[in-house]
Amino acid sequence: MKSGHDYRNKLILAPMVRVGTLPMRLLALEYGADLVYTEEIIDWKLLRAERLTNDVLGTIDYIDTTDGTVVFRTCAEERGKVILQIGTASVERAVAVAKMVQEDVAAIDVNMGCPKDFSIKGGMGVALLYDLPRAKAILEGLVSSVTIPVTCKIRLLPDLDETVQLAKELQSTGISAIGVHGRTKTERPRDPVNENAIAQVANALHIPVIANGGSQSITRRHDVLQFARRCGTTSAMVARAAEWNCSLFRADGPLPLDEVIQRYIRLSVRYDNSPSNTKYCVQMMLRSLQETPIGRRLLDSQTMQQICDIWELGEYCRETQLKYHHAGIKGRRACRPRTLSIENQPEEANESGQLACKKQCLERDNQNQTEAKPLIEENICFIRSNFPSDNNLPKTKLYTYATRNALPRAQYEVQQKDKLFRATIQFAGNRYSSSFWEKNKRFAEQAAALVCLLHLGVEERSELIANGAMLPERDSTSRKEASGDVKSFKIPLTPSEVNGELSVNEKGFTNGAKSVVNGVQT
Repeated sequence: MKSGHDYRNKLILAPMVRVGTLPMRLLALEYGADLVYTEEIIDWKLLRAERLTNDVLGTIDYIDTTDGTVVFRTCAEERGKVILQIGTASVERAVAVAKMVQEDVAAIDVNMGCPKDFSIKGGMGVALLYDLPRAKAILEGLVSSVTIPVTCKIRLLPDLDETVQLAKELQSTGISAIGVHGRTKTERPRDPVNENAIAQVANALHIPVIANGGSQSITRRHDVLQFARRCGTTSAMVARAAEWNCSLFRADGPLPLDEVIQRYIRLSVRYDNSPSNTKYCVQMMLRSLQETPIGRRLLDSQTMQQICDIWELGEYCRETQLKYHHAGIKGRRACRPRTLSIENQPEEANESGQLACKKQCLERDNQNQTEAKPLIEENICFIRSNFPSDNNLPKTKLYTYATRNALPRAQYEVQQKDKLFRATIQFAGNRYSSSFWEKNKRFAEQAAALVCLLHLGVEERSELIANGAMLPERDSTSRKEASGDVKSFKIPLTPSEVNGELSVNEKGFTNGAKSVVNGVQT
């Protein structure tokens, strides 16, 4: 067993798919959790990721090299407290992942409890409980290869004696702790948790057992402690109850839901969390309130700006994103396709700081033609919710424009690289394209149409900036800031930064102000 990390007497945020991203983990720690698990990340996703230091956010990012998305993001605030849970069925891949991330996480956990078909068919999750040699080989490989603790999380087998024997076998690999979800692979959250079974496993082992599965009876910190006591353990991890209201970890009792949502959204903006992930987590907090006017507004939202506007955080979001933009953050707008080469050739940064390689740049259509038409580019993304009527879609507008002016219809060409798409339009003697790589063909064509409409004078640049399709130009915004037209702002940071000043010159942020929320009533 690895030394230097004690799993006893811990209250833990359990691993949850799509929920255990950085903002939720930081929120749980802020409210009093001792340890936090990431969502389960499949081994091959991390193996095709590139580790980058994000100086703007102050984070370490693992970026998917095929589409630029964040696979895993962590920061100093959770150092020593974040446990990476991996989904794996391979000793080699598990060890490779663990060696890659061991400097950035406190421990590695192997998911041996997920009952979903995706995991089982891949030999992962609960499938490992029925393939003990493979399960032990993975854990032994990890324990012998990394310097940080290794744990696993299991479910109960139908036979309790077999569960106890299985846990003993897994303990023999040298792991530091074991999480036990008190249900079998066929049981669901509505089924009662078997606290007695967890207690018998805990009594049979000498390593810490972490009780899991008690959300039905948990609404506050005291309930978590009582659940652990009934299970014969000193530690417990909480999933769904924490997903609903993460402030249950507070010693002083949970906070009203609207306060929790506001703080979560602030952390999501602060750490540039994806709008889709932020939206999903807030939906999980709202639960039945998704049918309220606020819930329906959230359902219709697509951008972080739209989410923030619901909780009166719109100005904070705009100012934060603009500050990050000026600081040169390589967010979704800077995403470019980049296929991994077999040779793993080194890449160089161009003047704008973006990585460049043979397979990264947009291949210019007709580049070998002697009279190539000029290409007009803008960084514009297509946001579907900005166009409630199909009659107002950019492609429809462009078609109408061509018809009214007796011009030939626009010709679209779409390029796909990795999992990203970019379209080029030929229209009225020019070529138009957006440098924003979309995630599907239809959005890429609409984005290119927006570029064309902007330069035809059909769309206004100010309107595209206002609805989030474009960001302001740096030079123009800098002039406004210098003249005082743009207000300076302060970003509320993570817990340890709240009591101290962080100068703009050092990090690009200052500590700051609160907003009043007229949000969801609990």
